[in-house]
Amino acid sequence: MPEQQTVAFAVAQALREIGVRHVFGVPSGGWVDYMEALRLTPGIDFVLTTHEGGAGMMADVCGRLTGAPGACFGTFGPGATNLATGVGGALLDRSPLIALTDEMPAGMRGRVSQMGIDHQALFRPITKHTTRITSDAARSISFDAARLALAEQPGPVHVGLPAGMSAQIAGAETVRFSRPELPPPADPTALTRAIDLFEKARRPVLAVGLGAVRAGVRDRIRALAEKHSMPVVLTPMAKGMLPEDHHCYAGVVFHALSDIVGQTHQMADSVVAIGYDPVEFNFESWMPPVPLVNIDTVPADIDSTVYPNVVSVIGAIPDSIDRLVDLAPKDAAWDFRGLAERRSEIFGRLAPPPGSFGPRAVLAILRDVLPDDGIMTCDVGAHTHLIGQAWRTPAPGLQIMTNGWSTMGFGIPSAIAAKLVHRDKQVCTVIGDGGFLMTAGEIATAIRCNLNIVIVVLTDNDLALIRIKQERKGNPVYGTPVRELGTIGGDNIFGAPVRVAHDAASFRKHLDAAFASDGPMIVEAVVDSREYDSLVLKKDK
Repeated sequence: MPEQQTVAFAVAQALREIGVRHVFGVPSGGWVDYMEALRLTPGIDFVLTTHEGGAGMMADVCGRLTGAPGACFGTFGPGATNLATGVGGALLDRSPLIALTDEMPAGMRGRVSQMGIDHQALFRPITKHTTRITSDAARSISFDAARLALAEQPGPVHVGLPAGMSAQIAGAETVRFSRPELPPPADPTALTRAIDLFEKARRPVLAVGLGAVRAGVRDRIRALAEKHSMPVVLTPMAKGMLPEDHHCYAGVVFHALSDIVGQTHQMADSVVAIGYDPVEFNFESWMPPVPLVNIDTVPADIDSTVYPNVVSVIGAIPDSIDRLVDLAPKDAAWDFRGLAERRSEIFGRLAPPPGSFGPRAVLAILRDVLPDDGIMTCDVGAHTHLIGQAWRTPAPGLQIMTNGWSTMGFGIPSAIAAKLVHRDKQVCTVIGDGGFLMTAGEIATAIRCNLNIVIVVLTDNDLALIRIKQERKGNPVYGTPVRELGTIGGDNIFGAPVRVAHDAASFRKHLDAAFASDGPMIVEAVVDSREYDSLVLKKDK
């Protein structure tokens, strides 16, 4: 490292040392020095996106998949507010991220100026912390931001870049990046109370969430369920933590046919929650009024007036699970034949009827074509609820969704990020025509980066989830049709070929061609949204 370097180079090299490989965003004049520093720093690149919101979503997914913070940039005012959509996603989907924005120099803060708003105030409610670079501590501030972003629970940190500082000489710093320490073992007293409660239970159910994915305890979850004969329910973002055909698998809360999943967990006399994050679905929305053992890095967020018997075991999740696995096998009273029948009913109803071509058929064909190690991302909509319950997910990280934040438009940016991280894997996204319109511009980013991603658009001309809610209230359908009729239009979008399927055979043929192509390709499946009506928005209890 040279004795003297500019702030721009100090920041770029700090990001590279942290493990950042891509910085996504839309440049500004103040960002030019940082772009040049990124260009000259090996192993890190600036990726031009079409919208800052998409940049934030891409950074979010990079953070999830790499274990290093994702990084994104937005300029003053509208650049920062656009970026905020992706940054909020990283907060509520628990992804490590560093959000960089231009900021006014010290003398202009609080003054009336073009594009001038308080970025520190803007990002404070949607980040773990917000700060700004100083010329004498550019590296250490960047490292502190990364450590905080990575610490449990992970999330975004905003770092302002004051205008005019990029070309200044950075202070001489010898600090090196170190990752945050892992959580310590849980308090032995809490563990003892949890074990006592667990041993008294006759029908405990295991509830597995996003925190368990981060903790890397997939094998331990399986061992725990098998050792003590416990049904397992997952949150949508914990898909892949237990195979769907495992005899302990009970299904996914909150998504399609969750009323059938509820037939299992409503029989429980206690719940053991592992890394369960209510940011996806509150405990109160599904859990019966029984004792709760919460194994996590943070206390359970639950209404103590309804659930007074809660033991939170806070600390290293793997160690706490091991203590339960080491206990003598429980004499559980679960009816596993009944569980198998409910599981069979769920997957039977989510299978496409013979000869049909609706959302269920689209997902079944896509699952058949996509390799087991391929990555499928999805947008937000009625199709997400089918995916959450029906999509076979061989391992965590192979199905990527936003459920804590749940922003439409997530599908295409998330697929771009997944392909940048895993260029050797097949990557696709499933997106409704409403969500497609929100970030269709990022197809130009995929073209520019020469990324072979397959974009499956479910065209039904309907915001189905809202339409279903309108009809269940007895209201007329109003404000939810995406268009009167037709398709997204054209044989290509920004140079990406569009192929339209009206039946299963043509859809499979177009998928095969899309996965074999050199760049992005759009496969549009024209379906009827009425197929969702009997499957989604069911009560969990």
